[in-house]
Amino acid sequence: MWIDVLLNGTRTPIDEAVFTALLDNSVASTYKAYDHAMESGSISFTDLVFLARKGELPYSLFFAPLPYVEAQIKAKTDKLLSGLTKDTFSLNSRDKVHLRDIELIVKDLLRKQELLKKNDSTLKKNPIVGLLGKPGHSTEDDAAKLMDALKLSHSSISSVRRKEDALELMISRLEENQVLVSRSVNNFMPQRLTGVKFSGLAIKDTKVPYIFLAGGDHGDYQEPVGRMVFTLALMSVLVARKIFAPVTYDGSSTGSDVKREYDIVGSMLMPKRELGSLSLTSLDDLKSAADMFKVTPSAVAVRAMRLGMIGQNAAVSHLSQLRSEYAQREKKPMQQPKAVNAVRKYNGREFSRRMLGVLDNGGISTGEFCRVVCLRHIRPQQLVDFREAVG
Repeated sequence: MWIDVLLNGTRTPIDEAVFTALLDNSVASTYKAYDHAMESGSISFTDLVFLARKGELPYSLFFAPLPYVEAQIKAKTDKLLSGLTKDTFSLNSRDKVHLRDIELIVKDLLRKQELLKKNDSTLKKNPIVGLLGKPGHSTEDDAAKLMDALKLSHSSISSVRRKEDALELMISRLEENQVLVSRSVNNFMPQRLTGVKFSGLAIKDTKVPYIFLAGGDHGDYQEPVGRMVFTLALMSVLVARKIFAPVTYDGSSTGSDVKREYDIVGSMLMPKRELGSLSLTSLDDLKSAADMFKVTPSAVAVRAMRLGMIGQNAAVSHLSQLRSEYAQREKKPMQQPKAVNAVRKYNGREFSRRMLGVLDNGGISTGEFCRVVCLRHIRPQQLVDFREAVG
């Protein structure tokens, strides 16, 4: 089958298999021009170039033979997935993550890794990557080993006032160990995350692995900040286990597919001794414990069930009630952040700080910094404000 490319009244057929092969694994397939071409069997040359640009593809590829195109796609995918260790885009997942959903974000974070390694000679071999490569005697031992390496303690997490503060504390400890942390900020990333249900992503590197936190509401009826605390702890465990992949597991499953990594997270955030000292007979008890441990009540329910502190039926009942309450919550309108804060959040403070150092040392021009580091969301005259935001 063919798709006609229309230019100045002339129709030039291209192979539909080439068209779909190039665009199906790209964010470009989410645009109306793609759907219209598939439905009508034709596309204007202007729309074809538009889709090619959105997919970061040379438009000339659409006119190439299918075997050549397939070879190019394989080379591109192999290079992209070199930052990951799994060819399946999920881990304990009920929702599969497609490459096209996060492709441009992965490519941008890979570029940032390479840019930093090229320009920052102070980087050392990362102390967290592979730290838990060999499992310890127990999940508690593994949790303690990772917490010690990060200079984190249960008391330091529980003593902060808000879950947002606990999240910032964990991020700062990871970044002090050259684990970069990027957070989702729609309109300030290379692509929007719309309808994509995944929690986070770890991209491998021996010096500066990147953790990406998807954030927001993933349809699992858990408040976002407590969920992100759990996700960040999980991603740190995965980096320490040398597992680099997107994860969509939400920490509220009562099934039997929960793997060792999640029990390590439970030991990190909700230690058995501290949790066992609490009364967990009511939903209010779970909420109180969640505030103490800076996680979601759902995560407390599952952890308590796995430790035998409450029964599975009780856990399922609590989770159902929590989902119902969360679904009925009043939704507050999202506010657009200042550009300097949004860029710092997406880049991560540590990457931004180190690249500002590269800028100051003359390793990168102001224009290149705004283009590559800030994706053109910050102009040169805003760099003073950006420095202040980075701190």
